[in-house]
Amino acid sequence: VQKADEHKLDRDPRVVRQMEAARREILARAYFEKVGEAAAKPTPEEIRKYYDEKPALFKDRRIYSIQEIAIEAKPEQLPELREKLAAAKNINEFLEFLKGAGYRFAGNQAVRAAEQLPLNSLDAFARMQDGQAALVPATNGVQVVVLAGSRSQPVSEEQARPAIETYLLNERKRKLI
Repeated sequence: VQKADEHKLDRDPRVVRQMEAARREILARAYFEKVGEAAAKPTPEEIRKYYDEKPALFKDRRIYSIQEIAIEAKPEQLPELREKLAAAKNINEFLEFLKGAGYRFAGNQAVRAAEQLPLNSLDAFARMQDGQAALVPATNGVQVVVLAGSRSQPVSEEQARPAIETYLLNERKRKLI
């Protein structure tokens, strides 16, 4: 800082713009925090209601072993892929079809808890049976998600209360902001 002062860098137009941008960002963040302080803390009834409305996250929570296959495909190829996936006896048979048909694809395996999945697709995962596959359109093709296995690991309301409270409070703050 002393060397920067000696070289009068605080007067350089580029540095002045950066300092002003940082100042505006700090002020905006402080304002957001101030506005967010007005958000009401969720009541025990609201927490219980959220817990009851999201069984896949809590009462019926599962840990999912997932195989993901990203396939490069054109939109007109999706019906064929959907048909071949449905007809395949197992995922290996489907992979052999992809290789034989010249599709470019990449696979990945993961273990994810319910709360690590996108909230908008959690109910669909909860309805899937072990071994079942789903085809999901993606940016440059399609993604096949195979539920290789799952195990039940429920969370009690008492255990979930802090996370639900934080989530509901943050949602209220976000809406206020």
